[in-house]
Amino acid sequence: MARLLPGSWVSGLVGSLKLDWRRSVRPADLPPRGRDARQDRGGRVALVFALLIAFLTPIQALAVNPDEVLSDPVLEQRARQISAQLRCMVCQNQSIDDSNAELAKDLRVLVRQRLTDGDTDGQVIDYVVSRYGEFVLLNPRLSTKTIILWAMPIGLLIVGIFALIIFVRSRPTRRPAEVLSAEEKAKIDELLGQ
Repeated sequence: MARLLPGSWVSGLVGSLKLDWRRSVRPADLPPRGRDARQDRGGRVALVFALLIAFLTPIQALAVNPDEVLSDPVLEQRARQISAQLRCMVCQNQSIDDSNAELAKDLRVLVRQRLTDGDTDGQVIDYVVSRYGEFVLLNPRLSTKTIILWAMPIGLLIVGIFALIIFVRSRPTRRPAEVLSAEEKAKIDELLGQ
C-alpha cells in the first residue's frame, strides 16, 4: 500500500469535499435569477440591516449585582432611583446604576446601606455630594453657580451684539468720490504728459 504524503492526503480530502458539495447542489438550490433574484437580494439586505440594528442598539446593561439587591422592594426601588441620579466618577457619563466600575459598585452599596440605616433620599444624595462634590450629580442642583454657568452664553451673545452695533455705528462713513472738473482733468493730463 502506497504511503500518502501529508500534502497529498489534504488535497485528496479537499478534492472529495468539492465533489461532494457539487453533487449536493440541485437546480432548486441554486440562487434565483431575474426578478426573483432582486426580491431575494432585497430580503437578504433587509435581514442584514435588521441584524445590524439589533447588534448596534445599546442594550440596557444593568450593572447591579444580585448580591447588592435589597430584600425590601420599596427600598430597592428607592435605591435604583437614587443610583440613576448619581454619576459614576470613573465612566463619567453613566449613572452608578449602569456602570460596572468598582467605584460605582461601592457607591451602590453605600446608597443601599444609607437607606437601610433610615436616611431619606435627600440625605443619601447630600451625603454622597459631601464626599464627592456636585460633579457626582447627573442633574446638577439649581444654585448661583449653575445659574451663572447657564446664563453665561446668553450674556456673551448679548454683549457681542451690542459690540457689533457700536462698531458699525462708529465706523466712518465713506463719501462718494467727487467728479473732477475740466480744469483738474486738464492739469492731470498735462502732468502725465499726454
